[in-house]
Amino acid sequence: MKKSKASTSRRSEIQNIYQCYSSGRNTLAASALLRFLHMEQMEAAANQETAEGLIDRYEIEETARENRTMTFEGFYRYMESKDCSVFDQMHTSVYQDMDQPLCHYFISSSHNTYLIGDQLVGKSTLDAYVSALRRGCRCLEIDCWDGPSTEPIVYHGHTLTSKILFKDVITTVEQHAFEVSPYPVILSLENHCTPTQQDVMAQYLTSILGEKLLATSLDLTNQPGQLPSPNELKYKILIKNKKLSPQSETETEDTRETGSEDRRETGSEDRRERDSEDRRERDSEDRRERDSEGEESEEEDDDDDDDEEEEPNLKTKHHSKLKRSGKKKRKKAAVVAESLSKLVVYTKSVKFHSFNHAREHQQYYENSSLGEKKAHKLVKTSAPDFVRHNMAFITRIYPAGSRTLSSNYNPQGFWNVGSQLVALNFQSLGLPMDLNNGRFQDNGGCGYVLKPLFLRVNQWGFNPNSYLHNLKPAHLLLKVISGSNLPVPRSGKALDPFVRVEIHSVQSDSCRRHTDTVRHNSLSPRWDSAMNFTISVPDLSLIRFTVRDQTGLTSEFIGQYTIPFISMKKGYRWVPLLSREGYSLDPASLFIFIWYS
Repeated sequence: MKKSKASTSRRSEIQNIYQCYSSGRNTLAASALLRFLHMEQMEAAANQETAEGLIDRYEIEETARENRTMTFEGFYRYMESKDCSVFDQMHTSVYQDMDQPLCHYFISSSHNTYLIGDQLVGKSTLDAYVSALRRGCRCLEIDCWDGPSTEPIVYHGHTLTSKILFKDVITTVEQHAFEVSPYPVILSLENHCTPTQQDVMAQYLTSILGEKLLATSLDLTNQPGQLPSPNELKYKILIKNKKLSPQSETETEDTRETGSEDRRETGSEDRRERDSEDRRERDSEDRRERDSEGEESEEEDDDDDDDEEEEPNLKTKHHSKLKRSGKKKRKKAAVVAESLSKLVVYTKSVKFHSFNHAREHQQYYENSSLGEKKAHKLVKTSAPDFVRHNMAFITRIYPAGSRTLSSNYNPQGFWNVGSQLVALNFQSLGLPMDLNNGRFQDNGGCGYVLKPLFLRVNQWGFNPNSYLHNLKPAHLLLKVISGSNLPVPRSGKALDPFVRVEIHSVQSDSCRRHTDTVRHNSLSPRWDSAMNFTISVPDLSLIRFTVRDQTGLTSEFIGQYTIPFISMKKGYRWVPLLSREGYSLDPASLFIFIWYS
């Protein structure tokens, strides 16, 4: 954090702390600084060497440095440094166990990654993929459609969104996949292409990605029936798509090997007989589909579970029925090409039927996608089953098709049941993306955050909807002391700021509190507002600080910062403020005190 242009004399709250520990002297001895680190900052591991190291780092007056003391100016620089950031600097690097199966992690995931606008006329761009990857995203979505000249294209189908070439998307991914994180990237294909163009897709994936593409399973003899870990998949790109059954692939290979001989031996009469059999089989399949239409769930329109995105709801049952029929025809036409199928290893897309069905039939390398409405219903009615399911299998959640303006749902409820790929529109601003950015700044911003133990091991029987969680709660005291250098509007009018503190967690913990409003003070508002919280599931909780400008009966957003509870440092800390777009508003900040047990 840069030192503010404001005179340090205005920061009386910091001066009071300094004077308390300097005992009225002009400088702070290293021993007194160490006492401050122990008593106020709760840094039990700090020792004399730690204190002297801070003096060397932040004290610029030579005499004080030689005497192993710190002036107020040096103390002020320390208090505005990363050493006093609310975010635990140990968490700016990868510190979690990265040897767990892939399903044991929250994975930063993007929806309609190619778009930078709405889903009707928005622009598709390669820069959107670069931006997502540089923000730590590890699961990218690619909507693939047949293009001219046998060149697959990427866009939001049946809309006026612009189109980009599939090969250019893959080239962009290859160039930027591991710029900020070495851990695996998942390409979630929403595949609408014919087999011919799927062959082209497979060719591009193989030739462009090269060694980065995971095309065969790893030799994991010591952990059979279990997904590999992020460490084992470092610098690898995985393809998430439907996959042919092993029998189908074998039959295809056999057909190819014997094809030329069969063609020589088979006359036109045999071909007509096979064509007739094919027609009878298709007719039979059509009848089965018509017969099963009455058994479709109410939410079939919301979610087809196969990464084929839903469409906005139509108003009448008649239209709904037609839409279901159209969906089935599209899904029936979407045959998986063998060449693409072979590139799907640990992320095979399968339809979700029920938790019981998954428990009996789903393989560890199979995953399903759920539209937000169906997923919300399952969270509400079957949360413990959802938790158990996500201990073994990867689940992707995606926004409703009715969100044509690319708005987002709140991801917290899906993290609460352990869903790994909670996909959001990264181009959209607001609370959901603030929470996503806060969640994934943890663990070095690598895009993988280890789920809490109770979401990985079933001995707790965790239910996020319960008010009793059998976990150790945290008692949090949070004092919002002051602000500094808050950005003023273009009008130049001084703000009437207040701070809102939000807890985002399981339902029983989620709440918000706010300070009083300070009138006409953007430079150094003082609140001195203490808040107490009891957090029953701290390992899932996010704390969001929002500064707002009171404008009559309403208020306007000024800046925010979201942090996992487990990443918060105790003591006197400063909170950096971010813009609505997620950019730093430095030197704007909050000064707070945190204690929890």
